[in-house]
Amino acid sequence: MKNENNTPPTTVTRHRNVVNWYVLYTSSHMEKKVKAHLDEQNIENYLPLHRTPRVWSDRVKMIDKPLFPSYIFVKCRENLLRTLLWIYGISRIVYYNGRPAIVSQKEIDAIRIFLRHAAEHPLCEGEEVEILCGLMKHVSGKIRKINKKYLLLYIEPLGATVSVNLQNVVSLNKIK
Repeated sequence: MKNENNTPPTTVTRHRNVVNWYVLYTSSHMEKKVKAHLDEQNIENYLPLHRTPRVWSDRVKMIDKPLFPSYIFVKCRENLLRTLLWIYGISRIVYYNGRPAIVSQKEIDAIRIFLRHAAEHPLCEGEEVEILCGLMKHVSGKIRKINKKYLLLYIEPLGATVSVNLQNVVSLNKIK
């Protein structure tokens, strides 16, 4: 079935004046800076972030990392896309079939829902976790009790229960 322009129908409209979600590729580790630049210019954008533990030799900290490294979504008119390449940190526009790739609102919403559900999954008693730092680094055990900042962790090979800071453990489900 073809429309009056003799082109096949699409689920996403591709007119220059229609606002769509597009995908931009950023320089390495520049996603948050690009987001800040886009926010300054009042350009609607979405950078999906997820919380993950970052391990240093002396501590563990929860940080927000991009779900899709080096990618950010922008909602604008197609004719504005080329001007965005002037923003520091944006490398290029992502193309599909020779045209700027369009992401539907439904797909953006699905990413948001996925991240919300992932963030709501707290640690629970009986779950297996791994210690990320300290003398017992890489030792895993089952959660016996959870307090505000610490949890009691049963380590079966030792036959012992230890107290561990909540920020120093990660669920084995999140590692795999």
